Amino acid sequence: MNVFYEEDGGFKVASIMSEADSSMQVEASSGKRSKIKAANVLMRFEGGLSGFLEAAQTEAETLDTDFLWECCGEPEFGFESLAEEYYGGKPSRQQAAAIAIKLHGAPMYFYRKGKGLYKAAPDETLKAALAGVEKKRQQAELMATITAQLVSKQLPDSVSAKLDQLLYAPDKNAMEWKALEQAAGELKKLPVQVLHEAGAIPSIHDYHLGAFLREYFTHGTAFPEFELATLPDDLPVSDVHAFSIDDSTTTEIDDALSVTLLPNGNTQVGIHIAAPALGVAPREALDHEVMKRLSTVYMPGHKITMLPETAIRPFSLDAGETKPALSLYLEVTADYSIVQQHSRLELVQIAHNLRHDTLEPYFNENTLETDSGHPLWQPLVFLFHFAESLEKARGKYDPTKQQPVDYNFYVTDGIVSIINRQRGSPMDKLVAELMIAANSQWGLLLAEHEVSGIYRAQNGGKVYMTTKAEGHQGLGVAQYAWCTSPLRRAVDLINQRQIISVLTLQAPVYAAHGDEIVGHMRNFDQTYNAYNEFQTRMERYWCLQYLVQENIQEVEATVWRENLVRLSGLPYMTKVHALPVLKPGSKVQLSVQKVDTLLMELECKFLRLIEDTTPDNAAAETGDTPQVDNTSVDVVENA
Repeated sequence: MNVFYEEDGGFKVASIMSEADSSMQVEASSGKRSKIKAANVLMRFEGGLSGFLEAAQTEAETLDTDFLWECCGEPEFGFESLAEEYYGGKPSRQQAAAIAIKLHGAPMYFYRKGKGLYKAAPDETLKAALAGVEKKRQQAELMATITAQLVSKQLPDSVSAKLDQLLYAPDKNAMEWKALEQAAGELKKLPVQVLHEAGAIPSIHDYHLGAFLREYFTHGTAFPEFELATLPDDLPVSDVHAFSIDDSTTTEIDDALSVTLLPNGNTQVGIHIAAPALGVAPREALDHEVMKRLSTVYMPGHKITMLPETAIRPFSLDAGETKPALSLYLEVTADYSIVQQHSRLELVQIAHNLRHDTLEPYFNENTLETDSGHPLWQPLVFLFHFAESLEKARGKYDPTKQQPVDYNFYVTDGIVSIINRQRGSPMDKLVAELMIAANSQWGLLLAEHEVSGIYRAQNGGKVYMTTKAEGHQGLGVAQYAWCTSPLRRAVDLINQRQIISVLTLQAPVYAAHGDEIVGHMRNFDQTYNAYNEFQTRMERYWCLQYLVQENIQEVEATVWRENLVRLSGLPYMTKVHALPVLKPGSKVQLSVQKVDTLLMELECKFLRLIEDTTPDNAAAETGDTPQVDNTSVDVVENA
C-alpha cells in the first residue's frame, strides 16, 4: 500500500512499511525510509509508486485554475470530491492527486481549511488579489527595465523624477531604489556612482552642496519678508576715521580700527564693530530667520549669509560711509599700557577698507622699522606693537612658535586657486589681538552689570560655550564673549544687544541665564560646528578638484603619523596604504593614482623618501602643536 502525503509544504509519495495509530514508517522510491504522521496522509493507493507523483504533476499542469474555481462553489470541499465532479466520475488516484496539487498551488483561488479541505475565495477578494499580482508583475518588469537602463548608463524618467530623494533620502521600499540597488550590485558600485554615470549628477559640487542644503536649508535660502527697525536719530558722530583689514572677498565688514593722538601725548585706539542689533529687532520676522541660520555659511567660491544683503549693507563698515557702530576706546600710553577705556554707541566714518593682498607688501615683518610708503603705515605699526603688548599680557607671546599655514580658496567659473599664507603676520596679529581685547572687555562689561551673555570658555583643554563669564585658558583671558562679528554670527548679535542695553540703560533683551538665550547658545554651538564641518568638506572637494584641474601626477607630502600624510601646499590629509614606517615629519614623494571628487577619495602610492625628519622637530614640521581655540579669533575668516 502506498500513501500520498503532505510534508514541508509539498506533496510526496511512499510505500508503507509499518503503521501505528498516529504515525507510519514509509519508504520512498529512492529507498529512503522515514517516519511520517498519519495526519499528513491525504490518500492511499495501490499500484506502482515510481512515476506516480510525476504523472500527477503533469496532469495538474493541464488543469484550468479558473475553471476549477468556478466548479467548486461556495461551501468547503475536499479535493477528492472536486476531482470526482471535475472528471465526471470516480477519478483515478493520479487524477485526484493532480487536483490536490493544483489546489495547493493556487492559494489566492482556494483557501485551505483543513486536511485535504479547501474553500473557494470570494469573487471580489480574488479579483483584488489577481490585480495585486498583475501589478507586481508589471512592477517587476518595469524594475527590470529600469535596472537594465541604469546598468547601460541611461537615466530612466522615473528615476529622474525622484532624483532628489534617491540621492539624499532614499525610500528603501521604492521600486526605483530597489532597481538602483540591483544595478549597483551588478556593477559592483555604489548607488550614487551608478546615478552619476547615468548622468543624474551634472555637477558633483552641487551634489555635495545639495546634501547640506537639504539638511540645514530645507525651505531654501531665500529670506522671508521683513522690515528693519528705525535707527535712533540721536547717535553721536565720532571724529575718528576708521579703517578695516579683511580678505579681498569679504563683503560683510564687521570690524574697523582707528588710531588718534590725544592732547596728553597718549594714543586712543578705537575698535569699531558694526551694529546690526539696531536694525534687526528681537523676535521679529528677520530675527526668527537669523536664529534659524545662526551663522553665515562659508565655502570656497560661495557663501550663504546669515543676514540678507538689504540688512547687511546699512551696517557693513564700507569705506566712504558713516555707519552705526559699537565702539571700544582704549587710551594707550607710550609703553602700550592701557590707562582708560570706555564703550559707546555712535556713528563712525569709515575711511578705508584695506585688503590683505594689497596691504601685505607694505605691512609685513620686513616693513616694521622703516616707513613703507603706505598712508596708514604709522598707525598700523603702532597697532602692531600694541598688539604684541596685549599678547604678552595674555602670556601667549612666543616669537619662536611655529605658526600654522592658512589657505584661501578662490573659485572663478569653476577654476580654483589655493593661496597659502603663514598665519601670524603683523596684520593677522594686529586684528586678532584687538578683537580678543574687545571680546574680553565686553564680556567683562556684561558680567559686571550682571547682564547675561554667551561666552566661549576653555578649562582643562576643553572648549565650550556658556552663559557665565568663565576663563579661556587657551587665550589667557578671564572671559571671552564673541561680540565682533554680528553680521555673520548670531551669538555676536545676541551679545551686542545685551551690551547696547547696558550702554543705553535699558532692560536686557534676554533674561539672565533664561531659556531663550540658553536655547540660542545650544543651537548655535551645534549648528556652527556643522557649518564648519561642511566648509572643511567643501575645501577638501576643491583640493581634489585642484589636483584634477592641474593634472597633478605626483605630490610631495609630510608624514603626520603612521600612514597618514598631509599634502604639501594643500590643506588635505589622506592615508597612503603600503607607506613604509617613517618618522612623523618625514617628507615623501607620492604618485597620484586616483582622484574621486564624488566619493571624496584620493589614492596615492609611495614613491620615495625625500627627507627624513628627526623626532625632535617632527612635531614642528607637521604642525602637531597644541592649539588654542582658533575658531574664537576672527582673523582671516573667509567671507
